[in-house]
Amino acid sequence: MEKEQGGGTDIRVKVLPRSSKNQIIGKEEGAYRVKLTSAPVDGQANRALIKYLAKTLGLPKRNVDIISGERSRTKRVRIQGLSTEDVNRQLEEAMGSHRNCLP
Repeated sequence: MEKEQGGGTDIRVKVLPRSSKNQIIGKEEGAYRVKLTSAPVDGQANRALIKYLAKTLGLPKRNVDIISGERSRTKRVRIQGLSTEDVNRQLEEAMGSHRNCLP
């Protein structure tokens, strides 16, 4: 579930590490499912998630922060600088562009 908090938007993300490529593959129970190539070791997957979301949303990495779940596959991420509607629209577009690539 997404909600605006103190000028930012909080989203839930379920990370699927060690995938063949970085991509948003869907949304399940209010959480975006994100495949990442990084392993969940020494914070690599967390750093990859921040970098991927920032790039996807057109924001600097400093505007994306994991606020809970750093050691879990399900995380709460705060995104600064975009409204909830803008975050959802851009993540849905990214999800749709990957679906269109499937055979």
